[in-house]
Amino acid sequence: MAWCPLFLMTPRLPPALVDAGRYPPLACSADLPTSRCPRPGRRHGYRCDSSSSSSASRDRPARPRQQRSQRPGGRGDAIDPVGFLAKLGVSDRAFAQFLRDRHKALKDRRWELCSRFIDLKEASSGFELLGMHRHRQHRIDFMEWAPGARYCSLVGDFNEWSPTENCAREGHLGHDDFGYWFIILEDKLREGQEPDEYFFQEYNYVDDYDKGDNGVDAEEIMNRMKEEYWEPGEIRSRKSQLEMVVKLYEQMFGPNGPQTEEELGEIPDAQTRYNEWKALQKADSSSLSPSYDIIDNGQPFDIFNVVTDRASFEKFQAKKPPLAYWVEMRKGRKAWLEKYVPTLSHKDKYRVYFNTPDGALERVPAWATYVLPDAEGKQSYAVHWEPPPEEIYKWRFGRPKVKGSLRIYESHVGISRAEQKVSSFQEFTSKVLPHIKNAGYNAVQLIGVVEHKDYSSVGYKVTNYFAVSSRFGTPDDFKKLVDEAHGLGLVVLLDIVHSYASADELVGLSLFDGSNDCYFHSGKRGYHKYWGTRMFKYDDVDVLHFLLSNLNWWITEYRIDGFQFHSLSSMLYTHNGFSTFTGAMEEYCNQYVDKDALIYLILANEMLHDLHPDIITIAEDATFYPGLCEPTTQGGLGFDYCVNLSVPEMWLWHLENVPEREWSMNKIMKVLVSSNQNMLSYVENHNQSISGRKSFAEIILNSGKFSIGSVDDDLIKASLLKIIKLITFTTSGGAYLNFMGNEFAHPKRVEFPMSSNDYSFRLANRQWELLDKGFHKHLFDFDKDVMSLDENERIISRGSPNVHHCDDTSMVICFTRGPFLFVFNFNPEVSHQSYHVGVDEAGEYQLILNTDETKYGGRGEVKSSQYVRTRDKRVDGCRNSLELSLPSRSAQVYKLVRILRI
Repeated sequence: MAWCPLFLMTPRLPPALVDAGRYPPLACSADLPTSRCPRPGRRHGYRCDSSSSSSASRDRPARPRQQRSQRPGGRGDAIDPVGFLAKLGVSDRAFAQFLRDRHKALKDRRWELCSRFIDLKEASSGFELLGMHRHRQHRIDFMEWAPGARYCSLVGDFNEWSPTENCAREGHLGHDDFGYWFIILEDKLREGQEPDEYFFQEYNYVDDYDKGDNGVDAEEIMNRMKEEYWEPGEIRSRKSQLEMVVKLYEQMFGPNGPQTEEELGEIPDAQTRYNEWKALQKADSSSLSPSYDIIDNGQPFDIFNVVTDRASFEKFQAKKPPLAYWVEMRKGRKAWLEKYVPTLSHKDKYRVYFNTPDGALERVPAWATYVLPDAEGKQSYAVHWEPPPEEIYKWRFGRPKVKGSLRIYESHVGISRAEQKVSSFQEFTSKVLPHIKNAGYNAVQLIGVVEHKDYSSVGYKVTNYFAVSSRFGTPDDFKKLVDEAHGLGLVVLLDIVHSYASADELVGLSLFDGSNDCYFHSGKRGYHKYWGTRMFKYDDVDVLHFLLSNLNWWITEYRIDGFQFHSLSSMLYTHNGFSTFTGAMEEYCNQYVDKDALIYLILANEMLHDLHPDIITIAEDATFYPGLCEPTTQGGLGFDYCVNLSVPEMWLWHLENVPEREWSMNKIMKVLVSSNQNMLSYVENHNQSISGRKSFAEIILNSGKFSIGSVDDDLIKASLLKIIKLITFTTSGGAYLNFMGNEFAHPKRVEFPMSSNDYSFRLANRQWELLDKGFHKHLFDFDKDVMSLDENERIISRGSPNVHHCDDTSMVICFTRGPFLFVFNFNPEVSHQSYHVGVDEAGEYQLILNTDETKYGGRGEVKSSQYVRTRDKRVDGCRNSLELSLPSRSAQVYKLVRILRI
């Protein structure tokens, strides 16, 4: 983003470039049936006056989470690729045409996927086949996609790293036309043991004892199957493949039928032959076979034209496949270990070996689920994770459901403790999760969990997309973390990076099979303009298969409850978001927009919400692409929430560049107030503390410009943090995020070990000992009470804020949200003893939160829990008003507890 500060790009509707009165609307939203609940109407701009005080739509409750998760996608839902434009009142023909073209490309992409994978469910289930999997027939199957390789094998501890011992077979049995390689690792027969009698003998690797262990003879099982399952005459052994043909010939022409064409004579027409056959069927009433007719109505033959006898059909449908008998032949884990030595044991190391036109390569498999570095930390290897049954993690808790708003606690496991080291999943589970629950949050968002080689990248340069970071612990350790979070009622969100990937060639996906365009674009487009990371090729079906399966994998294997899609602007534009951007509609549909990336996001949201209805998806896009949170059937991308990146940039701009007395309340509210009911807001996340920046607490507490020379200077400075947090929280659109430690004003930034700091861990931690000290304790108590207030009152789930007072001179802001009144005095010096603010509803208002209370480190000038009665005096265009006492740098929250009817 070049000259324009990010916070100036307020997340509002882009201006209509064409006069809506000159052209008919693009579509009528009233004519578009949808399964979603209607959202409150959006405003085209921001007005800080009394005319906006009585909007019924803004006081309307936000959609519940359960309704928000219901995605239209059934056959009865109308699809309008430009539907959300009509609903929002935007008229731009170029962008509308772009949406229509994108929808056509989306249908083509769906067809490509379905021609290979049937549907999105199968297209997102690649982890069931690819990678390393134990087969029931005493073997391990390995599958990998490497279209640029000419030879593929597995090397590891199990074969002394030999590139020729375990390789893919020649021809289609080992390599298909799409570039998928298939390798079978047979278990080794123990000395003195006889091979299995049946080549299809299966084993159950989980239970020591299975029905097959009781020694039941296979022939006896087959006889039982015939007696108990098959009807008489339904199953017969055939002595020859031509037996059925011979019997059919005899049925048509008799036992002494013609042997030549001359003897055959004239063949009756089809109708005559059919009538004869039908009469024969009626005569043979003893036949046990079901009767099937084909109705010839002159149309091309179709299997759906087959009409069955209802009684025969119902009888057939009532039967179940004879799997019970087949399972009886399966033997248990005990019998397997007695007869075979596993070819690949738990925790064995391996890599995949390719022979390419440029030479031999060893790579970590792209679908590896656990990866460890070697002793020098330069090369890595995959680890086969197959713990014995007694060590497999057993889930204890179900998934919690979010009621009301999302209060997200963003965390990085590695820096989550006070010690100067890399913390572990186990430490995070035992120490940090209880703190998150105690602090009042209902969701934890984890960054840096997916495997990455460079620790200083905060986990955003991902190398192995299906593996948890081994520096924090094992896959089972992470499962326990998620399970314990669910037990505490916390949903677990994962910060997923599908916008780019690490450029590492030894560990990551770059040049995976020796070619430059396996997973990524070739040439300059394949590299991020400034970060040097690789850019995915979203128009490739196999790359989509990989990315969609990756999303489904984290939900299926680790029970993740949702994703935040990181840095969408890097993938949506070929300039990676680093360009002069004004927010004009033309910039959302010009030649720099990656249409394939948009199609991938649509497919990802459709897949996630169809397979997992309660999943949560969050978009992080600095350009506020139109339709981020609109239904995919109406031309949107289908996210549940989008991040308002303007808010933290706006606060940082004011703190660093504008004297506090010159802050403009109107400019602040212009950025904060958005009519989007799905906007996630935050004061600061990890970006404000990492990459050489400072935390807001560090800026405020260490800067002299916020000081007033008082003995309790730190407490007075901290009061500014409190009102910044409160106004950001209460204006958010149903979701709020806080980075680990900021709830108690962590005084230091985050700096990961890197060459510039001699790989020091001094700033790669959190100072938890400050929780019980001074103003840090006061700020934590305040943050905790704010979260508790929302838990009880559902404040940020009540529709958009209704701002009716915004005065730059007095530096006072006042707005309502449902029955709640929020009043802020940003003036650092002046307190207002009798300040009048307008309210529409006459009655009694109770003070339920006051930042100036002594327990929060305030001066205690206003009595807590006091009641204030309205006056019959018009203020701010409202019928009634309240007379309030507003200390400097303070905020108050009132609740309407009694309505007076006149």
